[in-house]
Order: sequence, then structure tokens, then C-alpha cells
Amino acid sequence: MKKKFSAIISGLKFISIYGNQKLSVSGITNDSRRAKNNFIYIAIVGNKLDGHAYIDDAIENGACLILCSKIPKTLKKNITYVLVKNTRLAQGIISSNFYNNPSKKINLIMITGTNGKTTVVTLFYNLFKHLNYKVGMLTTIENKIDEQSFESRLTTPDSIEINYFLDKMVEKNCKYCFMEASSHAIDQNRIYGLKIKGAILTNISHDHIDYHSSFKDYIETKKKLFDMLESSSFALVNKDDKRGEYMLQNCNAKKYTYGIKKASDFKAKIISNSIEGLKINIEDSRIFLKLFGEFNAYNILCIYAGSNLLGINKNDLLINVSNLESPKGRFELLKSKNGVMAIIDYAHTPDALENVLKTINKFSSNNQIITVFGAGGDRDKTKRPLMGAIAEKYSDLIVLTSDNPRHENPQKIIDDIKKGIIKVKKLIQNSSRERAIQEAFSKARSGDIILIAGKGHENYQEIKGKKHSFDDKLVVNKILNL
Repeated sequence: MKKKFSAIISGLKFISIYGNQKLSVSGITNDSRRAKNNFIYIAIVGNKLDGHAYIDDAIENGACLILCSKIPKTLKKNITYVLVKNTRLAQGIISSNFYNNPSKKINLIMITGTNGKTTVVTLFYNLFKHLNYKVGMLTTIENKIDEQSFESRLTTPDSIEINYFLDKMVEKNCKYCFMEASSHAIDQNRIYGLKIKGAILTNISHDHIDYHSSFKDYIETKKKLFDMLESSSFALVNKDDKRGEYMLQNCNAKKYTYGIKKASDFKAKIISNSIEGLKINIEDSRIFLKLFGEFNAYNILCIYAGSNLLGINKNDLLINVSNLESPKGRFELLKSKNGVMAIIDYAHTPDALENVLKTINKFSSNNQIITVFGAGGDRDKTKRPLMGAIAEKYSDLIVLTSDNPRHENPQKIIDDIKKGIIKVKKLIQNSSRERAIQEAFSKARSGDIILIAGKGHENYQEIKGKKHSFDDKLVVNKILNL
């Protein structure tokens, strides 16, 4: 692919340009190590590193065009420099232009929220595949271009990678792309310059206060997604979430709500909720779902509402949503031969853990609920005691262990969680996650439910800066001889 300089900077507000303006470029990167001949190198100022320090490295690797917010002291011959105020914003425009503005050629739907993003995106993808559409998705678990799957590095990729994937989706004639929009991505302008068909809010609760200065800042960051929508777009929010309607303030898009408790544009009612599945009523139509829990009733209603706004026939929706199943590591149920049940879930926030445990409590009668969990290292520490308190409230036995300790001492993380556990019921501590899961099973009897929370789909553990192979489901399967 070759793109002329004039096409690349179309719509870009630049301060000045130095060098040849008649060049063509063949690639784009913000990593100097990935620069090649005739590439654009974008110097991003990050939290830890400043891309401007690697401009010479990028040029040495072949970059011919440098996008920067600080002009180097020495300008090199045969290199074009474009000075802008904010390279993150400029990157969104440049990368969209380089890939021929693919977001204008596909229906791009962004899902944001504290919990449920991956589940909702995956269920949207699976539903539209059932409906015989070519579709793409960008999630925490994986990225997909129709049937082709790619490993995911971030919840939301940067704007270069997003545009790359969207371009490939357009090439494969995908009509829709569903993607997660994390608060980090919104704050870092990774979605800037994209044409968004619709934005959806699942919920907002306590998370990422390690990154955001306050919970208020976290909420305001989520709101930016809705503030950037055009009048031709739609905004769909969970009205039962107390911050849902706030997202719609000053939003130019067509506004819609969904809910179970409050009067909404799209309404559902839970008829029954058991370990066998959910029976719900959506707009006077009764359907049975293979999914469990009130939170999944919200997820299905969200998908129904969003698909309806995209013009999908109501009857086709009702028939096909009943066949949807949970994505890997999202309330994934494993049954043993001796009657012990294990549920693997990604719940790693206080709200998510409480939702899952509340659901499990509804399924359990006089049997034990055993909760195995930890908390991520180098992340929001304020949520740790909150999660301890929630586990104590809804569990009979707590097994505290490691999640991804990263560079922190695993025992220190466990001690932080214990601060929220006031009445120590039955408590086991083991920083080895595998041994902790084994201990949980050793204490379980027929009918008991073991929740293994925090990692879900992840197939690694991050310890002291290194990723080690680890999969909760594989550990459980080994214990149960499945």
C-alpha cells in the first residue's frame, strides 16, 4: 500500500511542516522498532516513555515521515517532519487516512462499561454470525475478522491497529464491527477520528482508580465516548444504572435506554433464574436462555436493543438470542462427577464479584459457596478490601490467592484483601493459584459451588514482569479428570 503525503494529512490540523511534501508512504507505526522503509513514525508521549526519544531509531530503521509534537534540534535531510499539538489525536486522523477511512464503510458499534464489555461484544458477534452476516469484533479475549481470529494484546487497540483491523474487515465485506471501548482507550484518544455508528453503556462501578485520578474522572472519561457521537449515530444506555442517563447529557446522537427495573425504551422481565438458565420476557415475548444470572439478562436485553436499532427483525432476534452461550471465562460452568460445580468468571471488580456471587447464592440452597480469588498487582489497591468484604458476605469459605501479582508481593495483595474481611469465617490463604484451587476442591462436597474469579479467559499469570502459562479451566479439568 502506497499513500501520498497529501492524502495522509487530509483533515489534520498541523502547526508546521518541514521537508518534502511530495513523498509517498507505505506503512505507519508508533514503535520505532517496527519502522521500515518509507514508514510514518508517530512520536507518542506515554506515561513512562516519550516516543520523541526514539525518532533517530525510527529514521535509522527506514522511517521517512515523522509526526511529532516537539521538533528535534537537528533535522535530517530527506526526512519530512510534521509538527502537531497532540500526536495521539493526529494519529487517529493519520491512521484513518492511511487505511482509507474504513470506519466510514462499516457499522462500528462501541461498547463501554465497567463490567460485561467482552461478553456483550462476543454475544453481538455470535448473534450476527447466526444471522449470516459477515462481522468483526475487537475484544479483550480476541480480535476477529469474520471467521479469522487474532490474538488480542489490549482491551482496545491503538488507532493504528483499529484502523488496520477495520480495513481488513471491509476487505472481507464485513458489514458490522463490535468492539470494546475501555476507559484507558477513551482517555488516550485511541478511538479518535473514527466514525461510530452506535455507543452502548453496560454499567459503571468502581474500577481503574489506579489510572484515573478519581471515580468522577473515570465516569467523565466514559462519557467522552457519548459526547463524540454524531447526530446520525445512536446512544444506548442501561437506565437501571444510576449513571446511565448522565451519559446521554449533551449527547448529539439518537438516545435510547434499556432496563429491567425502570421504564425504558427496551424492557425485559426475569421470569425465572436457575442453574439451568434464564427465562425472560422481552417486549411481551418469552424466551429461554442458556445463560445464567440477572447480569446476563441485562446483557441479552442490551444485545436485543442494539440489534433492533441496527434494523434486525424482532422475530429473528428472539429466535437466535436463545441459542447464545457465554464466552470463555464468563460465568463458565463445569460440573464434576461427584456433584461439585465450578464456575470460572473474569470478575475482578467489587461490582462484578458481587453480581456473580449474588447469582450463585440464588442457585445454592444449603450447600457451601467457596470463593477462590485474588487481585491484580500494580493496579487499583482501594478495591481489594471491598472485594474481601463482598466475598465474606456471600461465601461460606474464602480461598485467597494470587491473580496476576505482576511486580507486587502476592502476600501483600492478600493482606490488603483481608482488611475487608472482618469476621473471619473459614479462610484459606495460598499464594499458589493452582494449589489454592486444589484446596478449594478438597473442601467441597456434592452440591457445593466453587467460584474461581478474577482471570476468566486468561491463559497466563504475570509474575515479576514475566508471563507464565496458567489457565483456571485447565487446572479444574485436571482436578476433575475432564
